[in-house]
Amino acid sequence: MAFEVSHAGVTAIAGVEVGVWSDATARTGVTVVSVPEPNVAAFEARGAAPGTREVALLAPGMKVETIQAICLAGGSAFGLAAADGVMSELANEGRGHPTPAGPIPIVPAAILFDLLVGEPTAPDAAAGSAAYRERSSAPVLSGPVGAGTGATVAKWRGLEHVRRGGQGSANVSVGDVSVGALVVANAVGDVFSLEGESLTGGPPVAGGPTWEVPDRQNTTLVVLATDAALSRTDLTRLIVRAHDALGVCLRPAHTRYDGDAVFAVSCGARPGDLDSLGEAAFAATGAAIEAAVRATQDGTR
Repeated sequence: MAFEVSHAGVTAIAGVEVGVWSDATARTGVTVVSVPEPNVAAFEARGAAPGTREVALLAPGMKVETIQAICLAGGSAFGLAAADGVMSELANEGRGHPTPAGPIPIVPAAILFDLLVGEPTAPDAAAGSAAYRERSSAPVLSGPVGAGTGATVAKWRGLEHVRRGGQGSANVSVGDVSVGALVVANAVGDVFSLEGESLTGGPPVAGGPTWEVPDRQNTTLVVLATDAALSRTDLTRLIVRAHDALGVCLRPAHTRYDGDAVFAVSCGARPGDLDSLGEAAFAATGAAIEAAVRATQDGTR
């Protein structure tokens, strides 16, 4: 089956909205993905240095399946505070998991390290609120925006090879359903297209690092959304293929210096073939990585 790739991105999925907040001086930011309800969400990190919040709730067997939004932020662990602002905005709208005390918004979050590329300032709750308020269903912005504002890639071969990363998104249709991917590329490795084209000048095989790699200062984050009706177990198959795309496009990926992680949300009721959707997730993730880096390929750190 031939796939149709669109750079309208993850917002091509009905009801999905994306908002960004960017600080060009501090070189950091926030990206919020608001998802329609009800939905089913899942998560998996394969990098050895993730920074996350509320992701244990997304494991198989956990009671709560529906979330309200996903928050991605720079600022390392400090940036997790941005999710507080998203929660406040959602609470004001009456969105959240129902409890006797009122709805409690569920906002899984993940962060990347960007504290050394600009002023060492992290996004806070106000930044998260601002990003949420800016959400829309318009095509997702690519390049150094939102959580990708201070993202960098190609650090494996030394500081002189470092390039700017960023945010990118793509959507792949599979018949009547589709999979959208939003990526924030902040990898220690070099970046390649799915077809094998080098986007940062690295060799096809990475080899060992040529310098002392900055520990825990990387991380590529992915949010998948589909309008197909999938269970949490089904979503894990899409997540596996998204991580496979990271392995193809980032060389190396999933290192002890990265916190590479993938969220996936099913927010539709249409039937879809799971294997085809997995391949769509692979293609969408790879296309989103390429979009993120091509948008800033003429910039350097």
